[in-house]
Amino acid sequence: MTRGSRYNRPPTLTLRDVSEASGVSEMTVSRVLRNSGDVSAATRAKVMAAARRLGYVPNKIAGSLASQQVNLVGVIVPSLSNMVFPEVLTGISDVLDATPLQPVIGFTDYRPEKEETVLFEMLSWRPSGMIIAGLEHSEASRRMLENARVPVVEIMDVDGTPIDTAVGISHRRAGRMMAEALIAAGYRRIGFLGTKMPLDFRARKRLEGFRNALRSAGLEMADQEFYLGGSSIAKGREMTREILARSPDLDFLYYSNDMIGAGGLLYCIEQGFDVPGRIGLAGFNGLELLEGLPRQLATMDAERAETGRQAARIITERAETGNAATAQDREKMVIELTPTLQYGDTLRR
Repeated sequence: MTRGSRYNRPPTLTLRDVSEASGVSEMTVSRVLRNSGDVSAATRAKVMAAARRLGYVPNKIAGSLASQQVNLVGVIVPSLSNMVFPEVLTGISDVLDATPLQPVIGFTDYRPEKEETVLFEMLSWRPSGMIIAGLEHSEASRRMLENARVPVVEIMDVDGTPIDTAVGISHRRAGRMMAEALIAAGYRRIGFLGTKMPLDFRARKRLEGFRNALRSAGLEMADQEFYLGGSSIAKGREMTREILARSPDLDFLYYSNDMIGAGGLLYCIEQGFDVPGRIGLAGFNGLELLEGLPRQLATMDAERAETGRQAARIITERAETGNAATAQDREKMVIELTPTLQYGDTLRR
């Protein structure tokens, strides 16, 4: 599903804008942004703060190339230790491999301030496009993306308004679909297990959709278990043991991702529980890595590889026409992919 609307591009920012905003000369601004010359730490901090507040990014391409873009596509994702993102990157590479464009990867560790730093550096080299995970960014990152004269594709989420184009699934819809499936299967005492979510916006949206669907059916979450840090099978075992010790009458456990869901499944098998009769289980992401489990965990495929392919196609098409970098307006577009529910062996049909 694609939807769009038009808006005017902001005017091009210059060194003078940063000079006026920071209260120092254009020469000093230039020295700071080129990281050269004798400039005090206080002045440097003042200039950088003004640049990021405005969304100004210097152009590091010198000489005759200064008005062009390089054949690089900036790709910013939270992590490679999370097995979700390599599949997205594979989809991007599948498309870019047939073009002159090459991806350059940056990682944020789910930290908004690191996203600002990575984005600032990438945009200063004037890439042919930017692909960035999520719709939620700091004000500084948002301004840089809004002022970028390149196509910007935000991926893996469509629950919000994109800067340029968004490609991915609706996580609220995914949570709702899972809740509707387990309600239809007759489960009523439902527990949720997942990460604490101050910066995991997509997991938070899935939980919102899940809860709303339960409430529409006259149900509430019976219990919840949250954790900090990375996802692991061991963490899933531990959390499942704790929630079932506290609420032994739960008949369904919904995990925020497949890794902890796999740990929960192994724990339930070890305890001799009837799965999915006595208790049902479901995760999220559709990780192929977990296909070797004794039973197949119910999950939802978030169309990660296709998200990467679609995003790369958008960048490629716009780079070929040259319109994205010079057009005076953009068309905000949302390309919504449909998540696929996989019942596996842990959710009654």
